[in-house]
Amino acid sequence: MTLKIAVMPGDGIGPEITKEAVRVLEALRTDGLKVEFEYAPIGGAAYRETGHPLPESTVALARASDAVLFGAVGDFSLDTLPRHLRPEQAILGIRKALNLFANFRPAMVYPELADASSMRPEIVAGMDILIVRELTGDIYFGTPRGHRICEDGPFKGDREAFDTMRYAETEIRRIAHVAFQAARKRNGKLCSVDKANVLETTQFWRDVVTEVAKEYPDVALSHMYVDNCAMQLLKDPKQFDVIVTGNLFGDILSDEASMLTGSIGMLPSASLNENNFGLYEPIHGSAPDIAGKDLANPLATVLSAGMMLRYTFGMEEYAARIESAVKAVLATGPRTGDIWRDGKVKTGTQGMGDALLAALAAQ
Repeated sequence: MTLKIAVMPGDGIGPEITKEAVRVLEALRTDGLKVEFEYAPIGGAAYRETGHPLPESTVALARASDAVLFGAVGDFSLDTLPRHLRPEQAILGIRKALNLFANFRPAMVYPELADASSMRPEIVAGMDILIVRELTGDIYFGTPRGHRICEDGPFKGDREAFDTMRYAETEIRRIAHVAFQAARKRNGKLCSVDKANVLETTQFWRDVVTEVAKEYPDVALSHMYVDNCAMQLLKDPKQFDVIVTGNLFGDILSDEASMLTGSIGMLPSASLNENNFGLYEPIHGSAPDIAGKDLANPLATVLSAGMMLRYTFGMEEYAARIESAVKAVLATGPRTGDIWRDGKVKTGTQGMGDALLAALAAQ
């Protein structure tokens, strides 16, 4: 069967990094991978082309495809648009449209990059964490939201803005099951992160996750407040195996975890629905300051393509080949500026892609 991949490069460095991931997937055709690509605009690029950051045609292509390879969205020059037309709304919209409720964000430290982390090598060496983030609920999607005049309290009469944090029991149960199943396949440890001492929503989260835990007696469940978790990720990150948390906390914690690895340019992600259909993207943004300069690190996007082969298509051999090529390049090849250190050859986005293709050919 030929795999149909919808490619959505997006803004900033998105076109550059997705290009290298597509090159890697194309290289696997020589070993029998049958894959074809169709492109669609999204984010600021789509707004400039169609007047909307998430055109219906883009959503339709995603639904007609087997998976989505996504670059990045964000364009500072469009920040004055009404919020619903800003580029960043596209990624929120497509997650909701495709019901991509489960976000996998692995954070691991390659031995070759232990010295690139902002932490001491002995703190991060060997770190391998999976953050499971609920992706279609929480304060990002909760209603009501908006602006109004404050009607009560000490600031009555002031302008105010408001968002709503909310979770239904079904939303919590389904992401909890995903996280427990992921922990079962790893080291059998799951830490649920909340702010149950302050927020009713996250006390409810804790209660439901605790109920679901009864179905997984082989997984050790712990709970941690989000502020403590943020501290513990810096103090002793290797204590964690799988972390499950809500949309807002997961967004912040996964970015924090990325810097433990040496660069946000190293972290891939998978956003899945109940049928394992997935959108695969690096966790970083569009980085407009370096767009078009051949400076971006494509490894997170390439690794996202590897996750696509594993999670949506069950092609473990191909996924492992991509990951092996990345390790080989980190060990002996050139590096982009974000992970470069003295004694290594500095290269650009395309140069890193070339090195990956050479590593694949040498396997």
